Amino acid sequence: MRRRRPGILTLCLALAMTAACSADAEDPTTLRVLAGPDLAVLEPLLDELRSETGVELQMDYRADADTGEALAATGASTTKDGGGHEVAWLSTDRSFQLRHKATARGLLRTPTMLSPVVVGLRPAAARALHAKSPDSELSWADLADAAATGTVRFGMADPRRTGTGLAALVGVATAAAGTGGALREADVSCDRLRGFRSGQRITAASTRDLLDDFVDHPGTANALITYESDLLALNSGRRLKEKLEIVRPKDGTVLADFPLLLLDPGRRAAYDKVVEWLRQDSVQRKIMRTALRRPVNPSVAREGELRAQVGNALYFPDRPDVLERLLDDYGDPAHRIADQVVFLLDFSGSMRGRRMTELREAFADLSGADASATGAFARFYQGERLTVVRFGGQVLEERTVTVRGRQDLRTLADVVTRGGYGDATAVWTALDHGYRTASAALADEPARSVSIVLMTDGENNAGIAYEEFVRRYEARSAETRTAVHTYPVHFGEADAVALRRAADRTGGRMVDADARGSSLSEAFKEIRGCR
Repeated sequence: MRRRRPGILTLCLALAMTAACSADAEDPTTLRVLAGPDLAVLEPLLDELRSETGVELQMDYRADADTGEALAATGASTTKDGGGHEVAWLSTDRSFQLRHKATARGLLRTPTMLSPVVVGLRPAAARALHAKSPDSELSWADLADAAATGTVRFGMADPRRTGTGLAALVGVATAAAGTGGALREADVSCDRLRGFRSGQRITAASTRDLLDDFVDHPGTANALITYESDLLALNSGRRLKEKLEIVRPKDGTVLADFPLLLLDPGRRAAYDKVVEWLRQDSVQRKIMRTALRRPVNPSVAREGELRAQVGNALYFPDRPDVLERLLDDYGDPAHRIADQVVFLLDFSGSMRGRRMTELREAFADLSGADASATGAFARFYQGERLTVVRFGGQVLEERTVTVRGRQDLRTLADVVTRGGYGDATAVWTALDHGYRTASAALADEPARSVSIVLMTDGENNAGIAYEEFVRRYEARSAETRTAVHTYPVHFGEADAVALRRAADRTGGRMVDADARGSSLSEAFKEIRGCR
């Protein structure tokens, strides 16, 4: 029997292997990717990925708001029909993880790059903020204070539609809570962001549209809240006349880590190839230079402005109801009506002296005298309508101002400062008057949020009784009773039981200004934003 020559066999095997390699190169594995719009900047690298791994990513770009449900549906059913997605690549999946915990728990997840949500300031706005800040670092509280006064007018993507807007909202809300942890239900029981929100002038359903509007309308906004990478790209291009100062708030930021998620376990081998390639140091440097995002590998040195520290990474809420409340409070940024607060202030004789001084100091703090972080988030803001009703044995005076500038706040201070004390305390007459004022405000503008703050230091000893107030309250329209709640502030010798009963009846809650060494100013701050 003739033996085959070893050389011929080796040659045949080599030719077969070469043919197989050529076939693989010409017909790479394809992964269908559900992709967020912020991943489009990496398109120039995808050919290299295909060339070096044999895996082609077929990107299906969807708006952030559309990826959550699509991700949940695909993750639950995989891709048996061949028409779905096998991999997802998003800027952030935090909202998806929170709302679809069961589905998210089973998905393999790999971060691919990092970018914090920060603030870009036009030079004039940056100078104004630094002039008020005691140090060179700025906080979310500084920005909220400047937004409330109209100094900062910002653009931010709609948090209901985009990952950047949601991350910014979570960041500023977490800073407002001041706990250092994830937002809790108690932290969002009252809306602390109304002053901050009043500064929003531009919104959009996508980051790209937000950037375009900001560039195309330079006089509308002087600040931009978005990913650090977006601001660096704007500054490096030719679209802006002046570069933005990038502020990384010292009280922390929410970090996007652009995760790659495996939806179809059957495609694990191809997914692993992509992950291994993306996480190489050399590719991480390319991503940093192409997309201006921070590398996830600690072995890769950051370059240029990416060397700047971002401070604390703020936690994302760990309960879906907290996130939903936060979004409900924020509302539609394109259609916003400022709130109205009716302050019913006891000017009976017992308020003379130290107690009246404390009341005036509380209003001064709400007008901007309180430089603390909690004060910045609680202060009166541009567009807010404030009604002050002074009462003793009867209603002494009512004055309404809409905050447009410092003169309006001075007018408000004058109402609280001047005398005219009463000789009795008609608590329920005053509250009934407050509901008449609130009902009229709602009749004029049904979309306006109206709340009542009742401050007294004594028991009711004049005017109508509590039972008569309740009878009149129940006779009011269902719209008023549903929308307008009362927040009594217990002070001095006021009847805490009666005030708590009124709060419960009207859907509000009582705050004790004397409890645990608190103050009237702290009590007013605690109920700011409650409705």
